[in-house]
Amino acid sequence: MSRHATSTHARRGSKAPANRARPNLRLALLHGTYFILFLGLTLRLFVVQVQDHAHSSGLAAGLSLHSVPTPAVRGNLWDRYGRLIALSEPAVLVQSDNYKVTNPSGEARSMSGLIKIPVPTLTKLLSIHNGGVILTNHVDVADGTKIGADFANFGINTFPSSSRSYPNGTLAQSLIGRTNASGQGSTGLEYEYQSLLAGHNGVDREWTSATQLPLPNNNLQVLKKAQPGTGLELTIDNNLQFVTERVLATQLAAVHGVTGQAVLMDVKTGEILADASLVNTKSNPGILGPVPSWGTSVGVPGIQETINNLPFTQAYEPGSVFKAVTFSAALEAGTIAPKKVFAVPYSTTVGGRVFHDAEAHGLEHLTATQILALSSNIGTYEVGATIGENRILAQVERLGFGQLTSVNYPGETAGLLVNAANWYASDQVALPIGQVDAVPAIQVLDAYNAIANGGIFVEPKLVRATVGANGHATPTPPSVQRRALSVGVAHTMNQMLQQVVLAGTGTNAIIPGYVVAGKTGTATIPQPGAARLLVGSYNASFVGFAPANNPTFSMIVVVERPTTTIFGGAVAAPVFQQVMSYALHHYNIASTGAVIKPLPGLGGLRSDVT
Repeated sequence: MSRHATSTHARRGSKAPANRARPNLRLALLHGTYFILFLGLTLRLFVVQVQDHAHSSGLAAGLSLHSVPTPAVRGNLWDRYGRLIALSEPAVLVQSDNYKVTNPSGEARSMSGLIKIPVPTLTKLLSIHNGGVILTNHVDVADGTKIGADFANFGINTFPSSSRSYPNGTLAQSLIGRTNASGQGSTGLEYEYQSLLAGHNGVDREWTSATQLPLPNNNLQVLKKAQPGTGLELTIDNNLQFVTERVLATQLAAVHGVTGQAVLMDVKTGEILADASLVNTKSNPGILGPVPSWGTSVGVPGIQETINNLPFTQAYEPGSVFKAVTFSAALEAGTIAPKKVFAVPYSTTVGGRVFHDAEAHGLEHLTATQILALSSNIGTYEVGATIGENRILAQVERLGFGQLTSVNYPGETAGLLVNAANWYASDQVALPIGQVDAVPAIQVLDAYNAIANGGIFVEPKLVRATVGANGHATPTPPSVQRRALSVGVAHTMNQMLQQVVLAGTGTNAIIPGYVVAGKTGTATIPQPGAARLLVGSYNASFVGFAPANNPTFSMIVVVERPTTTIFGGAVAAPVFQQVMSYALHHYNIASTGAVIKPLPGLGGLRSDVT
C-alpha cells in the first residue's frame, strides 16, 4: 500500500510543472496579440498623421459649418382690383463653379432639359471662369433637386430661391419691368421698388461637404429667419391696360409707325389706369436707331413692349398739343378772350426763320377759339405775342414741364427746355407752337389733366398701396396737388378744347353720348446733331379728357413716325376714341345721351402740322 501511495504521489508531483505552463502561454499569446494590434494602430496613425497628413487635412477642411442664405419670397404685384400681375413661388437657384467644370458642352447637353436653357447658351455660361456663375434662379423644386443630386460632383451647386412669374404674359411689361437671373429687379417698377419687394434673406447653418452639399443626419440651424418682401397694389386696371395695348398695337401696325405710347389717368387722383409703351419691330427706325424691346409679341405681329417705358423716359417736341400753354397763359394775363379776333396771315418771318400754317391760305380773321381749334401756327404766335417771353416761360414751368414727376420712374427724363438765357428771337414763334421744348408724354398729360381738374395740378401715381406678408394693405399717400390755373381759365380752356373736337382737327375723337375736349399734334422731328429736321418724319399725338362737362379720365396718345398718314387727328385721335370709350363704359360713367356730330369748320385733320 505504501509503495503504491508513494508512486502515485510521485506521479502527481511530476505533472505539476506542465499544468502551470499553460496559463503562461495563453497570457503570452494574448500579450502578443495586443502588441501586434498596437503596432498596427501605431502604423495606421503614422500613415494618417504623417504620410497622409495633407490629404486628411483637405478632407477635414472640406467638412465645415456652412452658412446658407435662405432667400426671402419676393412681394407680389396686383392691379387695382387685386388681380395678380407678378407672382413669386419657391424655386431653386443653380450656380456653376466654372473652375470645377471640366466638360462644359457635355454638362450642358445633360442638364439643358432640366434647367430649361438652350445647350449653346448653357455651354457659354459653363465656360466662364470666375468661380461662380448664376445659371438661373427659377428652376422648379423637383428639377432643382435632381440637378443638385446628379451634378454636385461636376461643379454645379443648388440653393433655395424663388421664381418670378407673370400670369398675364407681356401685359404692361414695359411699365412693370422684370427681374434678372439673381431674382433682383432689373427694369421698371421691379427695379424701382427692389428693396421693398425683395424683403430680407435669412441665414441657415449646416454641415456641408467640400462641394457644399449637406451631410447626412445634418441638423439645420436657423440663424436668421427670412422676411418676405412687401407687395404692391398698382393703380393699373388689367382690363383697361389690355384694351389700351391692343388698340394702340393695332393702330401702330396699320400706320407703320415706329413706337406708340398711351397713358390714361384718373383726373381727380392722378392714378394711372393704363400705361402702354410699344415698338413696331417691322418698321425701320432709321437714323434714330432701334428701340430696345423684350422680344415677345403682344399679340399683333411685329409689335412688342419696349424695355424703357417711353411715356416717362423719352422726350419729344410735342408740337401743337403744347399750344395749350400759350393760350392758358394769355387767358391768365387777360390779353385774350375766346372770341377775340386776330388777323392771321399764312406765314411770317421772325428771327430770320420763316414760319407758316400747315395749309396755304389768304389773310383770315379768326377768333382765339378758332385759332386753337384749327391749330393755326401763325395765329398761336400772335396769341403768344400778347404776353411775351417771360410769361410764356413761367407758364411752361407752372404746368409742370421740365420737372420730374413724383413717380420718380427709373430712367425718367425731365425734358429739355429753353430758358431766358438761351432764348433766340425765333423762339417767339417756335416755343408757343411746341417746336423748342422737348418733354416726355407724361408731362403733356399732366398739364391737360390740370385743365380738366379745374386748374388743380395732380402728380401722377402708379402705386395705390403696399401689401404686407399678412395680406394687410396700407394705402399710399394721396398725390400732391397744387393750383396751376385759375378756375376761370381752366373752364375757358375746357370750352375751347371742346371746339377742337367738335369743329377742328380732333373730330376723330368724338365719342357718342359724351362731350370730349382735347388737342391734336403733328410735330416735326429734329435730326440729331444737325440743325435740320428729319424729312417726312412726325410725331402724331392727341391729348384730352372726357366727359368734358364733368371730367373723369384724361389720356394722351403718341405715335412716332407713322407713314401711311402722319396727322395726329388721323393717327392718335382714333386710339383715344376707342380706349376712352371703353373706359367710360367700363367704369359706368353716365352718358349725356346726346348725339354728337362734328360741326362745320374751316379746317381739317391736316391743319395741325408744326
